[in-house]
Amino acid sequence: MIYELRRYQMRPGRRDDLIDLFERKFIETQEAAGMRVAASFREDGEPDTFPWLRAFPDMETRRAALTDFYSGPVWQANRDAANATLIDSDDVLLLRPAGPELPFGERPPVGATDLPSSLYVVTIHHVVGDGFAGVFAREAVPVLAGAGVRPVACLESKHAENTYPRLPVRTGVNVFVWFARFETAEEERVVDLPMLKPYLTAPTERLRLRPTARSSLR
Repeated sequence: MIYELRRYQMRPGRRDDLIDLFERKFIETQEAAGMRVAASFREDGEPDTFPWLRAFPDMETRRAALTDFYSGPVWQANRDAANATLIDSDDVLLLRPAGPELPFGERPPVGATDLPSSLYVVTIHHVVGDGFAGVFAREAVPVLAGAGVRPVACLESKHAENTYPRLPVRTGVNVFVWFARFETAEEERVVDLPMLKPYLTAPTERLRLRPTARSSLR
């Protein structure tokens, strides 16, 4: 499975406009083209970002699915409204599984408004070379478990030619990304992992994400 972790920069105050359009028009139509819309979030403390995830079986399917969706009637009819909410949509990490895969749940139907209580914390480590997944599993996971934090998914950079260059992805990065889920924000725990520092090439990023009403991660 190939994942895109997309983090859009929004025009001030326009995030919920895009989420509303996204959840009404762009979930089922993307999936009909051959991809999976895995999750969508509001980011705590960042009111003008929209992070979301989609997944593809492989890179060739990604090419075909994106071509189908972005040339299709629903995107063509709504692209101006969507683009009007955006400043930038190029912060995209191309990823592959490096441990547990994302635990998709059942997506609520169109029109759902109830928001899950859960908080997903997405940690992005910029790492040296290959093999970090093994280091993380061996050295970090036991420490996290001792603190009551379980990585529910682990992903790493997919180094491959962008099969749909009309949509850029970040190049020149090598990352390891892991997800932790907390039932509520009050249960969140931050665990220091100093044993990973020798393997890191840049400051670690930490995104605190709350699922939207129709996210498959809940």
